[in-house]
This record gives sequence, C-alpha cells and structure tokens, in this order.
Amino acid sequence: MGFPRAPAQESLSESQKRAAAVAAAALVSDGDRVGLGTGSTVAYLLPALASRGLSLRCAATSPATEHAARALGLQVEDLDALGRLDIAIDGADQIDPHGWLVKGGGGAHTREKIVAAAAVRFVVIVSAEKVVGALRPPVPLEVLRFGAHTTLALLGEAMLRDAPPSPEGNLIADYLGPVDDPRTLAARLSSAPGVLDHGLFAPELISDILIAGASGVEHRTLNKKDHRTREATRDE
Repeated sequence: MGFPRAPAQESLSESQKRAAAVAAAALVSDGDRVGLGTGSTVAYLLPALASRGLSLRCAATSPATEHAARALGLQVEDLDALGRLDIAIDGADQIDPHGWLVKGGGGAHTREKIVAAAAVRFVVIVSAEKVVGALRPPVPLEVLRFGAHTTLALLGEAMLRDAPPSPEGNLIADYLGPVDDPRTLAARLSSAPGVLDHGLFAPELISDILIAGASGVEHRTLNKKDHRTREATRDE
C-alpha cells in the first residue's frame, strides 16, 4: 500500500478520497484512541490527522499504515495496550445501500475487522465510486496455509490471490461466487474451516459513513455499536 502525496493535478477519485479523509479527521478529538485502517483513502487520512496536532494514541491495521503514521509523528501502539478505541477510520472497496461493506483489497481485512469491532465509533470513508447498488465479487478471504487448496475447493468459486500474504503471514484468496445475500454468505464463509476471516463487514459494525462526491461529503449515520461515552472508555 502506498501513501501518495498530493499531485499537482489530482484525479476526481483521488480528490474525493482526500475530501472524505479530511472530513473524518475532523471527527477525532484530542486524547482519542484511534484505529487507523489500510488503503488508498487512509493514505489521505494520516496527514490530515497529523496536521491537527492532537495528542492521540493509535492502533494500525497493517505494517504499511504503522510505518506511514509513525513517519508523520503519530503515536502508534499495540491494540492490546489501548483496549477499547474511541474511534476507528477505514476505507472500503464497496458499500451497498444497506451499509454492508466489502473490504480487503489490501489483504488486511482480518485486522481491520478486529479494530472496527474494538471501536466505539467506526467511521467508513469512501469516494462516490465505491457506492454500489448491490455487492459483487470478489470477497477477500484470509486462509491458513495448511490445506489452503482444500479449503477453497470446499467453498467453490474461490481462488488464491497472487499477492503478498496477510500481515499475519496467512494466504489471501478471493471468493468469486454471487453475493446475493451478504449475511448468509458471511455466515457460510465464517464457518468454513481454514478461513480465518472474510471481507464482508456487517452494518452493525458501522457508526458513520462519509461519502465524498461531486457535491461534497455526505455524512450517513448508522446504528451505534456502543452508547458509552468516549470519556468512559478512556478510564477502562
């Protein structure tokens, strides 16, 4: 994953990613414990956060994010040292009208899901092109090396990806079958022996979605995962 600097002439998609990231950075408060996602949109979030000069403690979902965050002066710690996070911010490959996500283009979806679940507020940032009428394949999978081909054969319509391993050193694959019912498919993928996790993220995980389009950044609020105050989480 790269973390690009702003070019002199930015594409529409990159400009929208930057706008969504800047809007998300504005949601972070001084003293927050922050989960940092992985991907091209998070590439714009990190400098936006660093430029605010806040006192933050961060957990990163990938070595690339950790390296880039540290280079910008952000304090990165192990997730277990932070515990409950006040806010986590990440991108998505697809988002449907009901709030289901497909994530994992960079192969870090297992860590991303752990961080999202650990956050009181999980904010998803996307450019308008990521919004779809219905989810479609591929759905990323993280699978054990042992028996990987057997695992994928049992799933059917899945194949290993020609890509680096996950941050934990496991293999990355893609499920290529239909995604007609995300909840049913998520349960099926989760129950498959050898599949550590998949890139389907349920709406219950998500607090906010920021969608940057031609007319600005749309802020959608979904169901809250936890009604405890941010101050209470810091005392844990």
